[in-house]
Amino acid sequence: MFDVEVPLRWSDLDAQGHVNNAAIVDYLQEARVAFLRGGPASDMLDSGIVVVSHQVEYRKAIEYSDDGVRVWLGVAGLGAARLTIAYDIFQAGELTVRARTLLCPFDFDAQAPTRIRPDYRRFFDAHRMDAEPFSELAVPTLDGRGTRIPLPVRWADLDSYGHVNNAQAFDYLQQARITATTQWDPEMARAGAKGSRHVWLVARQDVDYVAQLDHRMQPYDVLVAPVRLGASSVTLAAEIVDPESGAVHVRGRTVLVCADQDLRKTGLPDSTRERLTAQLVG
Repeated sequence: MFDVEVPLRWSDLDAQGHVNNAAIVDYLQEARVAFLRGGPASDMLDSGIVVVSHQVEYRKAIEYSDDGVRVWLGVAGLGAARLTIAYDIFQAGELTVRARTLLCPFDFDAQAPTRIRPDYRRFFDAHRMDAEPFSELAVPTLDGRGTRIPLPVRWADLDSYGHVNNAQAFDYLQQARITATTQWDPEMARAGAKGSRHVWLVARQDVDYVAQLDHRMQPYDVLVAPVRLGASSVTLAAEIVDPESGAVHVRGRTVLVCADQDLRKTGLPDSTRERLTAQLVG
């Protein structure tokens, strides 16, 4: 088990005054980098390593504090060319987030995965931990369906490899999700916006990285659609695609929970359910 403190920034907060769900993935990244830099596998950050997928469960809101958060992480799975990192994020001793990240060492020149070296493997084995796998958040592929939201990439979004950083994808999906849901139903406007009547909490979010996103002047597109409605929740599917070729770069799955202004779960309003049903993709 590896334990690291990650400081918070005031700019991490959202309109509700809590740490934004997308910022939390950056905390996972900071903890993961500290872990890798602390041993022989540090070289992987320089030679090449990619995130294949993230799974994130949001248990409790993270408040702003000068004390930051504690991240406990360990290696939950180790294969020939892949490893899974499991995380628990705590604030003031309370569990706030559980997450999993699937990583793969990668040769960017050859555009191919590479095997984990024996010395790296020994380091990872020394940090093995038991961690239950997350339940699958299954959604249909969109195949061009859903509401199409333009996605411009900023130069500042790139990482040291010259591609869009994995954590940035959560911000992209969030922006498209907010735009699309508000188009479907103005009453789904987020807290603080005109017309906002409810708070929409992210309970679970999974992201698969299919292909690298590069900087370019032409925007990508994000396709967004509701795929499942619960008593108080909606599950959304999203895909970041090239609008010309239709190639999928990122797939996302998000569970939103409807809550009142005191953050208590409440049923989906009938009008919202009707409007979301009209957009359902199965």
